Amino acid sequence: MAQHVLPHALKVPALEKLKGKRIVLASNSPRRKEILRTFGLAPDIVPSTFEENLDISQFSDPHEYPVATATHKAVEVYEKLVRDDPDNPPDLVIGADTVVLTHPQPVTSDTSYSLIPGINQELLEKPTSKEDNLRMLLDLNGQVCEVVTGLTVVYPVLTSPGYSIKSMDERSLVYFGDNHRHILEAYADSGEGIDRAGGFAIQGQAGMLIRKIEGDYNNVVGFPAASFFKFLDLLVEEDPDFLEV
Repeated sequence: MAQHVLPHALKVPALEKLKGKRIVLASNSPRRKEILRTFGLAPDIVPSTFEENLDISQFSDPHEYPVATATHKAVEVYEKLVRDDPDNPPDLVIGADTVVLTHPQPVTSDTSYSLIPGINQELLEKPTSKEDNLRMLLDLNGQVCEVVTGLTVVYPVLTSPGYSIKSMDERSLVYFGDNHRHILEAYADSGEGIDRAGGFAIQGQAGMLIRKIEGDYNNVVGFPAASFFKFLDLLVEEDPDFLEV
C-alpha cells in the first residue's frame, strides 16, 4: 500500500489515525493534490466522473450546492472502488467542489463586507472562451465574490449502506480591485482563467486583479486544508466508527 501520510505531516489525531489507511481523492485537480501534500497527505487520485449538472436553483441555500456535488463525487468513487475490489475498500474517500458566487453590490472602501447568503447571489461557472472569461472579469471588477468549497468524506461502517457520509463547507470573500479594462483583457488573453470557477486563479496572474481576501487562501485556490484537518480531528473525537472498520 502506498504511503499516504508523509513523514513531514504534523502529529495531529486525524493524520496519526490515517497512517496505514487507504486514502483516495475523488479529484484530478493538481491544486488540491498539491495543497494536501503540503500538509503531509498524499492520497491516491481517482477522479470522479460525476457530470456536476445539479440545478443550483433547487437549493434554498446556494452553499449547499457545492456540498451536494462533492458528495456525489465522493460516493460515486467510493462505490466504484468497492465494486472493482470488494476485498480492498478504501478507508477514506475525499470529494470536493469549489464554486464562485457573485454579489451585485460594489465594494468601494476598505471596510469589511458581509454577504447575506442566497440574496442576489449567482453562480459563476467556468468560462467557455476568452471572451466569456472577460465578461466574467468585468462583472467581478470592483466587486466582492464568495468562494465556497464543499467537502465530503466517505468511509466504511458496518451498518447499511456500508458507508458513512460527512460533509462541511468553507467560505471566503475575494475583493477585486477597480482594475483598468486593459488589465482584464490581458488576463483573459493569457488563458489562465479558462476552466477555473469564476474565471480566475488567485495563485497565478489573477493575483494582480485582487485587492484582498477574507478567509482561507487555500480555500480560494480549491481546498480549505485547515478546516478539513480540523473536521477530521472532530470525526476522530465524535464518531467511534471513523476509520475503524
